[in-house]
Amino acid sequence: MTTQKIALVTGGSRGIGKSIALNLAEKGTDILLTYRSNVDEARATVAAIESLGRKAVALPLNTADINGFDAFFQEASAALSATFNTDRFDFLINNAGTSLVAAVAETTEAQFDEMMNIHVKGVYFLTQKALDFLREGGRIVNISSGVSRYSFPGASAYGIMKGAVDVFTRYLALELGGRGISANVVAPGAVFGGGALDDSPELRTYVAGATALGRVGLPDDISGVVAFLCSEDAKWVNGQRIEVTGGMSL
Repeated sequence: MTTQKIALVTGGSRGIGKSIALNLAEKGTDILLTYRSNVDEARATVAAIESLGRKAVALPLNTADINGFDAFFQEASAALSATFNTDRFDFLINNAGTSLVAAVAETTEAQFDEMMNIHVKGVYFLTQKALDFLREGGRIVNISSGVSRYSFPGASAYGIMKGAVDVFTRYLALELGGRGISANVVAPGAVFGGGALDDSPELRTYVAGATALGRVGLPDDISGVVAFLCSEDAKWVNGQRIEVTGGMSL
């Protein structure tokens, strides 16, 4: 008997995360998504998933607050039982995050710590606690960034954190292989459309000019790659960083 697949998508109510949730739902996966504060966005995303014939639940989560993770997983466990009739999920998509543009000379310790808490400590310890709920043979996809390879003015703190995510993912792949769980990184370039990136005509022009395919990235440019990594077609892909930038800063 085939078990219905379920994905936990952090930051799944808008931007790339919403596109990931909808793409997975279109391919038959039920969705447990998290949102930071905008409950209306989250409810709209749940409704969109349900319109595709899939089940969905949205739960609040601040991924920078590690002390809140135990309470979150108690809620998640209750939701898995009540809505999905299970105690496990199959895919963990660590997508939640925010950006920071600040020169090295101007970056404050508070800004640095915020980036660390969201993108490193948050990802590390949320994943740690999720392991008890992740089904054998499951998949972890961590969302990194193109700036862990190339340098973008003002992105030093953010880029450092995403570089740590890249390294962490290789360790996950190594240590979880015995459970048949794969772990991979998807590293988007500058993506416009409801996410954390500041949007302006000037920035869009700059990004398009620095990208080989000649345009900016959109959420659905990323979500299909994440869905691929959760599919049977990607069962032998493990410990890899897949950059999805349209050829930015080559």
